[in-house]
Amino acid sequence: MASNRHASLEDTPQDTFRPLGSVDALDPVNGFDPRGYDARDAYPAYYGPATAADEPHTEWNPSEETLRPVRGRHRVGRQRGGTIARSRAVLGVGVMAAVGAGGMATANEDGAANVPGVGAATEKVKAIPVLGGLLATPDTAEAAPAPAPFTSAGMSQTDIAAGHTDAGEALRARILQQADQQEAGAEADARTAALEAAQADAAEEAAAAAEAERAAEEERRRQEEEERRQREEEERLRQLRESYALPLSDYRISTYFGESGPMWQSTHTGTDFTAPAGTPVKNVHTGTVKEAAWAGSYGYRVIIELEDGTEVWYCHLSSMSVSAGQEVTTGDTIGGVGSTGNSTGPHLHLEVLPNGTDAVDPLAWLRDKGVSI
Repeated sequence: MASNRHASLEDTPQDTFRPLGSVDALDPVNGFDPRGYDARDAYPAYYGPATAADEPHTEWNPSEETLRPVRGRHRVGRQRGGTIARSRAVLGVGVMAAVGAGGMATANEDGAANVPGVGAATEKVKAIPVLGGLLATPDTAEAAPAPAPFTSAGMSQTDIAAGHTDAGEALRARILQQADQQEAGAEADARTAALEAAQADAAEEAAAAAEAERAAEEERRRQEEEERRQREEEERLRQLRESYALPLSDYRISTYFGESGPMWQSTHTGTDFTAPAGTPVKNVHTGTVKEAAWAGSYGYRVIIELEDGTEVWYCHLSSMSVSAGQEVTTGDTIGGVGSTGNSTGPHLHLEVLPNGTDAVDPLAWLRDKGVSI
């Protein structure tokens, strides 16, 4: 700032009022320039507005009204100190503006141009010189590189390679790509889950089929075993029906067939097997019970008629286990050893009548049927 008091000729060095020409060209007496004008007329004797003598002198700030416009191309010299700091500050402001504008451009599908205020910010940021321009020396002739458009802010090399020129469009493409990837991942997970469920169902079905097959196999084997047992039993019964056996397993023969004595009218018509009273008496061959009753001198008697008509008598029994008309097989128990009727002690009187009337030797008949005795 300066005072608004004008400078007089007395306060101003005289060299100030010389013309632009050579110093020697000024007339020292008259002050005329040989080119035809007065040096005192060429330059004013004071700067700023003139004031009255009693007017207070205030500070005066030259403005564009009092200063001559600078014409032509002029380059301002670089000041010493603080240039790098100021350049960094300006560059930081530019980066912040670029990031803000780029973010808005990325968020907008149509680019930064449609966001209110972003266009003006873009123009201002474009006008900010880069750090290289601020640090350039007067001799530097290369121009600063032009800033990239804000529509490419936030774009990756992948986006550029894909042909995207707008950050918002690139963001939209990335979002759609991520959505497609997520959808593809969800579909893959669903297919995997469906495949696992199908495999689990198939495994369960296979296990159920295997269990059913195992149960069927067990049932088949059980039926086969049952049939085998039945066949064996039938074979055993067949063999029993066709076989012959002794009436007692533990015995002593006391009287043979044909013996004579005071106990019989003529001769003995059977064979006596002595055994303890109550010893089980077995059927010697398959047949039908013809009689099971008291028979006088024979005591309790059971008569079994065989298929060929032969009768087998079991006499002097203490008890009877069968009844008339019953089917019996070889080995079945028909009663117990006793001493009923005309008897001198517990024994079994066995008679064999092939035609139902004439008795034969029981031991010889049994041996003829294959019984070892």
